[in-house]
Amino acid sequence: DGVLDVTPSPIPRHQRISRRIEFALVRALEETGQGEVFDAPLDVIFDIHNVAQPDIMFIRNERASIVGPKNIQGAPDLVIEILSSSTRRTDVVLKSKLYAQFGVASYWVVDPDIDRIDFYRLDAGIYRLARNASAPTSVEAPDFPGVVLALADIFK
Repeated sequence: DGVLDVTPSPIPRHQRISRRIEFALVRALEETGQGEVFDAPLDVIFDIHNVAQPDIMFIRNERASIVGPKNIQGAPDLVIEILSSSTRRTDVVLKSKLYAQFGVASYWVVDPDIDRIDFYRLDAGIYRLARNASAPTSVEAPDFPGVVLALADIFK
């Protein structure tokens, strides 16, 4: 809504978790020709007043037209945010409302403090928890068949 929110850069553990999730998505979704995976920093332009930089995002091939030469113009199919002490409130409250408002179908919240991922699905304009899982289990991501995350490896 036009309010500038600047956060400090992520810590090394955040980046390791991000890389491991991204690689799993690339192997399961991008290399199988389903779409493209991106990571921060990359602007997602929802409208003139609402721009975000999710940690990780995925855009299905049938929606590839939203990928522009400089940014993403529209809602990705999947957005992943990795929580940190400085971003927890923004990611859980503000960004989730923003993503829901603009139609991001799947939203994953990764919590490194408790080694858990909450998988949300957009339903009637709000996110509903589809599943959650904690390390050391492995989990198949809801709405993304073939995306199996070995959480012990993700959070090591």
